[in-house]
Amino acid sequence: MSTYIPPTAPTTSFDDAAMRDTLSRFCTGVAVITAIQSDGQPAGMAVQSFSSVSLDPPLVCFCPAGTSTTWPKISAAGRFAVNVLAADQEDMCRQFAVTGGDKFTDVDWRSGVNGAPLLTAALATIECELADVLPGGDHLIALGRVTALTPPERLRETSPLLYFRRTYGRLTASPSAPSVPSAATISSKSASIASVRSRSEA
Repeated sequence: MSTYIPPTAPTTSFDDAAMRDTLSRFCTGVAVITAIQSDGQPAGMAVQSFSSVSLDPPLVCFCPAGTSTTWPKISAAGRFAVNVLAADQEDMCRQFAVTGGDKFTDVDWRSGVNGAPLLTAALATIECELADVLPGGDHLIALGRVTALTPPERLRETSPLLYFRRTYGRLTASPSAPSVPSAATISSKSASIASVRSRSEA
């Protein structure tokens, strides 16, 4: 028999640290948003905030920080690619998560249909035109209209890179099905990336 537990009063006062700590319990994937600038140079930034929005019309979104120095470059390009990272691309994620420097050093990529860089070995790529930019507090909400996708034969069948409680993680195989990743089992690396995240543009 279940026992009724009356609701507690909602918390109405909290600081930024409490907000970050609570929301860090939501596990996300990681993506790198890339674009080509008017001078032909690539630009890119790591984000956790990528999400599907709509199938009809095909829309996705991500949320760059209002202080990002890379976002204006991507916005000016008017088109971009979302590169969904695999579990073996943690170092690449760290490279794109910091401000400044040449983020594309030693990074293999090819041009997409819309010209944006498609990162080699990404799980999947989604090419978009910038459809709208909406205010979102200290971040922006960038909507992209999907114009091209990774062909099915080029999709990688491997585990994604995950981010949970300020730590990178990955899916691990279930003992009963060693070849199939189990979403219920997440293996997190012990090294915290709080210092990297504090400098992240997204």
